[in-house]
Amino acid sequence: MSLAYAILVSLICEPKSGYDLAKQFDGTVGFFWQATHQQIYRELTKLEQQNSIIAEAISQDGRPDKKIFSVSDTGLAHLKTWLLQSSEVATVKDEFLLKIYAGYLIPEDAIAQKINHHRQLHQQQLETYLAIERNFFSSPQDCPKESRFAYLTLRRGINFEQGWIDWCDEALELLTTWQ
Repeated sequence: MSLAYAILVSLICEPKSGYDLAKQFDGTVGFFWQATHQQIYRELTKLEQQNSIIAEAISQDGRPDKKIFSVSDTGLAHLKTWLLQSSEVATVKDEFLLKIYAGYLIPEDAIAQKINHHRQLHQQQLETYLAIERNFFSSPQDCPKESRFAYLTLRRGINFEQGWIDWCDEALELLTTWQ
């Protein structure tokens, strides 16, 4: 997936400044799509040149003008076309799994420590997602249409983290039985 579509998706609900967009990538969107502030600003320039977004300059006292970006009709058409296209299964590129794969090269207790630490990280992320679910989706069947799909992505995140925790528990148990 290109960053351009992630930006269009983020701008579709409401116009945002580049700063606000970058903050969103640090938060909600950042749970499933990573981008640096520099990458976001570069992509905003490209999207504006392609007429996929419109920038409105807002003057500020004692500060440079601020640009507020919104999706143009062209950008919306591109976004809808992209949404209807099929998606490939995401390839896994995980440094931690690579280390586990070569784990036979170091003592098993060191691998167990790594897995325990990884489990803690996924437990923390799961708790974050569950807090979001409690605070914003206590009644998912009553969500407005726009929020239903955010809820679906949140549920995927919850299942992802729970899957990691289950795998860590299984791996730790197997390590114990192998010793």
